[in-house]
This record gives sequence, C-alpha cells and structure tokens, in this order.
Amino acid sequence: MTEPRDSRFEDALALAKEALAGRRLIVVSNRGPVEFRPTPSGDVQAQRGSGSLVTALSYLMRNLEFTWVSSAMGEADRQAWAKGGGAAIASGLPGNRVSLRFVSPHRRAYHKFYNTLCNPILWFLQHYMWSTPYTPTVDQSVHDAWQNGYVEVNRDFANGVIAEAGTDGSQVCVMVHDYHLYLVPGYLREALPKALVCITIHIPWPTASYWELLPAYIRRDICAGLCGADIVAFQTKRDGMNFMQCCDDFLPDAEVDYNHETILLKGRRIQVKAYPLGINVDEVRRLSSSMRVREYERQLTSLAGDQAIVRVDRAEPNKNILRGLKAYEMLLQRYPDMKGKVKFLAFLVPSRTHIRQYQRYVEEIQAAAGEINAAQGIPEWKPVHIYMENNYTLAVAGLRIYDVLLVNPVIDGMNLVAKEGPVVNARDGVLAMTETAGAYPQLAQGCLALAPADVEGTMQAMHQALTMPPEERQGLRAALVDAIEREDVAHWLHRQFADVKALGEG
Repeated sequence: MTEPRDSRFEDALALAKEALAGRRLIVVSNRGPVEFRPTPSGDVQAQRGSGSLVTALSYLMRNLEFTWVSSAMGEADRQAWAKGGGAAIASGLPGNRVSLRFVSPHRRAYHKFYNTLCNPILWFLQHYMWSTPYTPTVDQSVHDAWQNGYVEVNRDFANGVIAEAGTDGSQVCVMVHDYHLYLVPGYLREALPKALVCITIHIPWPTASYWELLPAYIRRDICAGLCGADIVAFQTKRDGMNFMQCCDDFLPDAEVDYNHETILLKGRRIQVKAYPLGINVDEVRRLSSSMRVREYERQLTSLAGDQAIVRVDRAEPNKNILRGLKAYEMLLQRYPDMKGKVKFLAFLVPSRTHIRQYQRYVEEIQAAAGEINAAQGIPEWKPVHIYMENNYTLAVAGLRIYDVLLVNPVIDGMNLVAKEGPVVNARDGVLAMTETAGAYPQLAQGCLALAPADVEGTMQAMHQALTMPPEERQGLRAALVDAIEREDVAHWLHRQFADVKALGEG
C-alpha cells in the first residue's frame, strides 16, 4: 500500500535538505514561478505563474528557501527586479519561500532565441515534426538566431546564476530545466567548477539521425553544453538512450557507457537519468471537488448525453488532434447507432498564438470539427464541441465525465492529462493513449495502446472502450490510479534529491 501522500512530500523535503547539505538550491528555467502585473496605482503585483514545472515545485516553494532564475517576461517583471537593486527579490506570494532573480536579455536577442530558434526549430525537431508543413528551413536567419539569440540568452542565464552563486560554486546546487537552456550547464561548468549541476529536459529527445537535420556545429554544441552537467535527465529511459547515442556520434572524445548510463568527457562522468514527472494527486482531486468544477460538470453532463470521448490538450501540432477527430468521424460512419449518443468534447488551450504555424493549426482543427458537425450532426444533436480557451477548471470538469480519454500525441515528453484524468474521473472511463506519449511506460497496464498515425486503430480502440464491460473498465482504471499514486510528484522530487545526495557524497 502506498504511504500517505503528505508523508511522501515530507520525506522528499527532508531528503532535499539532507542532499543539499549546506548548498543553496538555484532553479533555472525560461519561464519562472511568478509573473508580476501592473496595478492601477503604478506599482506591480505578484501572481503565481502557470505551467507544469511551477506546479511540480509548488511544495518546495512553500517549504524550502531557494532562488529561481528566469526571464523577465514583461515590463512589470523588469520593474519589480529593478527595485531589488541587483539582488534576488522576494516572490511576493504569500506563504512562499522562493526568491527570484530575473534575467533580462536584449529584446531582439530574446526574440531570435525564442521565436526563431526554440520555437519552432528545437521544439518541432524534438517532437519529430520537422517534415510537416509547419517547420521552416534552416536559412541564414536560423544561423543568426543561434549565435545572436540562443547563445547570447543562454550566456545571460548562466551569468545570472553565476552572480547568484558566488565564487567557485561549491556552495550551490543548480537545477536547470528544459530545451531553452541547453548551453547553460557548459557555461556554468567553466565558471563554477565545483557546483552540482543538473538539467532536466521535459520534451522528447529524438534519435541521432533526426538531430542530423541540424547543422553539425549546433547539435555538437548542444550535446557538449548538456555534458557540463553532472546529471542530464529526461522523462523516459528511451530519451536518455537517444541522448547517449547523440553524444557517441557527435562528440568524438566522449566515452559512452550504455549499460551504466554514463558519459565520460574531459575527465568528468555525466549521469543520464529518467525522472518521469508525476502529479500532485491530492491537489488535483481537491480541485475536482470544488463547487466551480461541479457546476461545470453538471453543464457538461447535460451536454454530453449518454457517452463522451474527451481530450484535453494544448493546441499544438504534436498533439495529433486532427487524427483524433478523423478517428471519431470514422466511428460514427462505421457504427451509425452511436450517432446521437457519443459526443466528442475537446478542451484545447491556445498555444504560441503569435506564431503563424500554430494559428494555422487551430484553424485546421476548427475546420475539421465544423465538417464533422455538418456531415454527421442531426438537428437536435451536435457531435463535436471544441472549447478553445485556457480554462483548467472547465477541463478538469471534462475529465470527470469522460467514458474515453483520448491521449494520442505524435510524441510527448510526458503528458500529465493522462495522469490527471484517471484520478478524478467519475465514470470508470478508459484511457486510450499512444505508445509515444512519455506517460505510456508508467501507465501501459491500464490503458488501450494506440499508434499515433493509425486512425483505424484509434477508431477501433474508441469503440472497444465505449462497449467495454463495467468490470473491465474498473480494473483498468484501478491499475492506472495505483501507478499514478505510486509515482506522484513527491516521488519525482525524491528521486532527484536522492541522486543529488549521492553526487555530494561521491
């Protein structure tokens, strides 16, 4: 039996304090835990930032003093930072112990870093989406964005950490996060040779042959930069193996030990780990029991009718939303008795709306939904409902009422929806998930497996789930809930600090 979750968080916190053993913790990410907003009086006010990383670290933010280095995302952030006179500032959130250090790159450099290099180049490549019509070619602007955007901003971040850390880094542990900051560990290793440095990558890591779509110097510098860390961590073991293969292929001096999952480079041994991100089960359940969620649930239950296929996603091309809609359309065509009985509810969050490729993808989703409604709908029944808004409370209500939860990305780093859905669902709904989702290895025993391009197979899985006997549905959901509770976010924290502790003792 899994120990109480409060105890699991307390154990993780105690281990964190033991592992740091006199070292200060510095967390580094592009987007931070706090966003400042201007007030009518001309001052600024703090509000908690969004995103899975902020949620995952929220317990530490309340119970451990550490500094978080991130980009100043707007003028209010820069105004709040200026008041600190160059020192880390208080977060401004009640009951919160984290301090903030903002990095404020030149705006032109940040634009090149984020809008030309990180998105769409790295994000699309790492999601195996390069051959789609959404990705650009590597022209002179991309080479420029690497040198005068990505490299420059990564140096700015490293300098922010160095200013916070002090002399040789022997008193700090730095935890860097995600694909925006691949070069930071290398810069830190040069300046802070005694620092403990870990980086966790939250999106997939493709095979070496796929990385070869990029210029040789870029992929080489990425691998070398990451090898400045003591630990390079991914969401899945498969991603870690792909990274080791990249280092084997792109760094001639690297000695890769696949059995022990280490890389020896310049006399240093780098550990390659997998830390699958979990959820805070109790927090998600508390939200699902709130009055606002229950009101939304009543509205959606009335709308959905007999049975509902639900998906909750960011509106991004890797989420494979169009194929999911096509599979549902085929379901209604193949099994006409389901018309009027099985609805498709999609709760989609607009993403990177300033980038044309993403705008076009949203337009295609809406057009596909409209075509299905026109072809398959009847006067008193509309088959597809698209909710295109950033409303997590509404999405949780949707998760409570699904009979089928469709999670069919082309590939995902993790996909926390697959973990949130089963712990709040009230219908013993069935999870249908592609094997390429990062959550799949943990949840394989409790879901119906899909191949992302297999529309026929996805349609058949929908039908299987909708017609499955109640006892089989209950058994699958029980297996999911057990796995999700066992490897929750406290488990995620515990694994990382256990490895940090071993580093400090080594």
